Amino acid sequence: MAESRFVSYLRVSTAKQCHSGPGLEAQRQAVADYLNGSQWQLITEVVEIGSGKRSDRPRLEEALWLCRLHNATLVFARLDLLSRGAHYLLGLEKAGVDFVAADMPSANHLTVGIMAMMADEERRMSSRRTKDALAAAKARGKKLRGNRGNLPIIGDKGRAISLAIGQAKARSRAADLAPIIAELKASGVVSLQQIATELNARGIKTARGGAWRREQVRRVLERATQGRE
Repeated sequence: MAESRFVSYLRVSTAKQCHSGPGLEAQRQAVADYLNGSQWQLITEVVEIGSGKRSDRPRLEEALWLCRLHNATLVFARLDLLSRGAHYLLGLEKAGVDFVAADMPSANHLTVGIMAMMADEERRMSSRRTKDALAAAKARGKKLRGNRGNLPIIGDKGRAISLAIGQAKARSRAADLAPIIAELKASGVVSLQQIATELNARGIKTARGGAWRREQVRRVLERATQGRE
């Protein structure tokens, strides 16, 4: 059975609650109760001090970075602790991080399900528009070659967009790894193979969930350099 990885995100409104508040302990216990009985690894716990009305969440950004770095799921005690608004939940989707609330585990699946239904509806509409366009072209006497209207037509623009999305994801992953690699280099770990070995030792996986090799490290360094240009 594969071991799941989690990063815990806790939030309190004041520093006093952070040092003495039962609210923080209650959140910590709720997360522990949710994870109990599973084969899991808690990478770290991140605590945010700030009102739910605040728009900036630096520790949340740190937690998201750690989740991406370790291919982990963000777990928090209560759904309402994340934010009083919906934009943070949408931000999690944009961040490419799985998340779950201990008090409402289905919320994650519900959110993703709603988005999936919307995407599926758009796919059906796009397919219908393609078929209608092909039918109209055929009615005008235009000869259709290759595609019979059953598959969407992917042109140069579509391929370029797909390539751009893949490259953007690769650059984002490289940016997440850059601080870790810089830290390794500062400590004397400089060769590609040494960096790969250290990343593996720290339990950091590649984008596809595998072990690091020197060639993969080289590509990450190149993308990180391109991102600064």
